[in-house]
Amino acid sequence: QVQLVESGGGLVQPGGSLRLSCAASGSIRSIYAMGWYRQAPGKQRELVARITSDGSTTYADSVKGRFTIFRDNAQNTMYLQMNSREPEDTAVYYCHAPRPGYDAWGQGTQVTVSS
Repeated sequence: QVQLVESGGGLVQPGGSLRLSCAASGSIRSIYAMGWYRQAPGKQRELVARITSDGSTTYADSVKGRFTIFRDNAQNTMYLQMNSREPEDTAVYYCHAPRPGYDAWGQGTQVTVSS
């Protein structure tokens, strides 16, 4: 089974930038769609952004124009560039890849936006 490991979380001031990485244990070239989700305290997990193998992207309305998702198939890594951070972006961020017979999730990385 593919394993996903997120990194890059931390504390950032409002308006700041942060880049999250999601490294896969195997090739992601054949994975059609991968995505980033987040879960804030007391809230349900929500989709932040999604990218397909042909580069098509989808974003939640709340992050459009501020976040960018991209993937590097050669490095088996997916990224989330987050700019113009807002306190409402504080959450645990997870990467996800649907696989035949199961869903692969990372362990999550905490992102906190605070002054």
